[in-house]
Amino acid sequence: MAGPLQFEAPTALEYFAALVADDGSLSVLEAAVAVAQDDEPGLDVQGVLAHIDALAERLRSRVPPDAAPLQRLRLLNQYFFHELGFGGNVNDYYDARNSSVASVLETRRGIPLTLALIYIEMATQLGLQAHGISFPGHFLVKVHMLRGEVIIDPFSGRSLGREELEERLLPFRHQRGLTGDDEIPLGLFLQAASPREVVARLLRNLKEIHRSTRDWARLAAVTQRLVILLPDEWTERRDLGLVLSRNGHTEQAIRELQLYLQNCPDAADAPSMRKELAVWRRTR
Repeated sequence: MAGPLQFEAPTALEYFAALVADDGSLSVLEAAVAVAQDDEPGLDVQGVLAHIDALAERLRSRVPPDAAPLQRLRLLNQYFFHELGFGGNVNDYYDARNSSVASVLETRRGIPLTLALIYIEMATQLGLQAHGISFPGHFLVKVHMLRGEVIIDPFSGRSLGREELEERLLPFRHQRGLTGDDEIPLGLFLQAASPREVVARLLRNLKEIHRSTRDWARLAAVTQRLVILLPDEWTERRDLGLVLSRNGHTEQAIRELQLYLQNCPDAADAPSMRKELAVWRRTR
């Protein structure tokens, strides 16, 4: 008699790959929570999502059914930033734990992006239309009202007017030469970010943190997720190859760098990458 069927649980990377496989079903919050499984293999992703649901339900039960959007927004801001105490981690901004939604839920401190993800989920459950904005240098949230939009800084809880947004954008404009006749309208910087763009920004934040601390193992893990998330971003495969080589995984590093060179043969760094590849092949 045949025994019971057995199924192997997916690995953390397989789970992440399934979450981000299709744009139509990509849950940005679930994917963002799952990123932390690299550092916390036993993290209960569904438990984290249930925790956020419970916090949202506590607020939703207080809101009158006929409350106008502006009233709902004010109640949400009071609850999120004051009662729950969510805010930016000004004392240790570059701590990798600020990029973990689970950690931010516990400490109530994070970076703009992770704070925004929790805020947006609560806003959505409250019946508001809220979206993330990949504003240069600082992730923001916009909430649709009957007569326009409210732009919120999830790091401080403040609403931002046009003048302050333009002021924040000025260094970016100067850096990119986007002033004068070439100036891009502010509205183009306030477009809603897609779920894939949001997850990519979160991963790239972690990528820079791990690169700056020379934590090659964690850098490889994050870059692997970027390759899964952005399969046509060949520079991510190049970067994965380089960090795999540092970690001693030469054969896999060769495969990744070969893919980069096959798809970007005329890239500015292609000659140096071909030399690097030749060295790896000689020393493997």
